[in-house]
Formats: sequence, C-alpha cells, structure tokens
Amino acid sequence: MAKAVAKEKELEPKEITIEEKLKALYELQTVASEIDKIKTLRGELPLEVQDLEDEIVGLDTRIEKNKSDIAQVEAEIAGKKIEIEEAKMLIAKYEEQQNNVRNNREYDFLSKEIEFKKLEIELAEKKIKEYTVDEKLKKEELEQAASFIEERKEDLKQKKAELDEIVSETKQEEEKMREHAKEIEEKIEPRLLTAFKRIRKNARNGLAVVYVERDACGGCFNKIPAQRQLDIRLRKKIIVCEYCGRILVDSELAGVNKE
Repeated sequence: MAKAVAKEKELEPKEITIEEKLKALYELQTVASEIDKIKTLRGELPLEVQDLEDEIVGLDTRIEKNKSDIAQVEAEIAGKKIEIEEAKMLIAKYEEQQNNVRNNREYDFLSKEIEFKKLEIELAEKKIKEYTVDEKLKKEELEQAASFIEERKEDLKQKKAELDEIVSETKQEEEKMREHAKEIEEKIEPRLLTAFKRIRKNARNGLAVVYVERDACGGCFNKIPAQRQLDIRLRKKIIVCEYCGRILVDSELAGVNKE
C-alpha cells in the first residue's frame, strides 16, 4: 500500500518553487520581447509597402485625370477654332450682303453683325491662348507624375524584395522562439500564465515582467520602497508593481550585473 502511494506521488507533477516560477516568467518575457522585435522589424516594412502602393494608386488617378483634362482642353480648343471659322464665314457672307442692301438700316444691321462676329473671334482667340497655356501646364504635370510614378514603382519593388528577404530570414527564427515559448509556458501554472498574458497585452511596450533598476520599477520607473525590494530579492512570493501592475524580479535573477 505504501509503495502504491509513493508511486502515485512520483507520477504527480513536481511543484516548482516561487523562484523557479519567476525565472520561467522572466525567460518567457525575454523570448516574447525577441518575437516582438521581429514583428516590429517586419511590421514597419509592410506599412511602407502599403503606403507606396497607395501613393502609386493616387498617382495613377492623378495621371488619368490629367489625361482627361488635357483631352477636354484639346476639345475646347478645337471647338473655339470651329467657332472662329464659322464666324469668318458669316463675316464674309454679311460683307457680300452689304453690297446688295436696299437702305442704310440694312447696311447698319449687317455692320453690327460683322462687328459682333469679329468680337466673337477675338474672344475665341483669347480663350484658345488660355487653353493652350493650361494644356501646356497639364502636360508638364503629366510628365512629372509619369516620371515620379516610375520612381515610386522602383521603390516599391525594392521594399517588397526587402520585406520578402526579412520574412524569409526571420520566419525560421520566429518559429523556433515560439516553440521555445511553448516549452516555457508548460512550466508555468495556467492562472499565472493567464495573468502574464493579460499584463503583457495591457502594457504599452509588451513588458509583463521587469526587474528593479535603480530602486525603481523597470516598466513605469516609479520608486519601490526598500522593504518591498528586499521581498523581491528573497523570491518567496510573486510581487507586482503597485503603480503599473507588472511582475517584478530582482536584477540578479534577470542576469543583470549591478555596478
């Protein structure tokens, strides 16, 4: 009977000390921070790639609008040229009619029509000049946008290549770290692991476990009383910062040498 009880005790999971729990938590934090660095390094490039893609779409839209505006200006110029030709034809017609008028009233009427058509021609010629200047500017803008979009496409190509290279280089390393993190998590009781993940999620820099540095919390930098620091160094219980809620360990456990 005694042998059976002893055997059952051997099969039960070994209870780890508070110090071992703290070491496991700090080790897990270290691995998690390294994964964060990889994600940050990779995370900036996709944003840059997305920004470039959005910029290229915007340039494409601007180029298409410029092309549409140029076509519209060219149509306006062509329209004004037709108006000028029509006005000239009417002037020639009115001048010919003046030779066959029966009285001064008809002659004056035709003279006013001729004068009006000449004014129309002047106005159309002025508009053509304005449209021509506008067309030139829009064509210059189109050339600049076309040149710029080629530069941005080249930048995008380089950024994508850089991103693919980083993903390729870090993927295997990240997978190894995640496997290591899982191994460490198995050593930590579920309740404590849940608390760790909750604190880490709420922390701005992803730090759930920090060490005491210069008598202060390594997360929020608030001063820690001397008695509390002593409790942390004794490693007899898990202590959290009363200001930010992070789990506190001593610098020696974290492997940091004090000067």
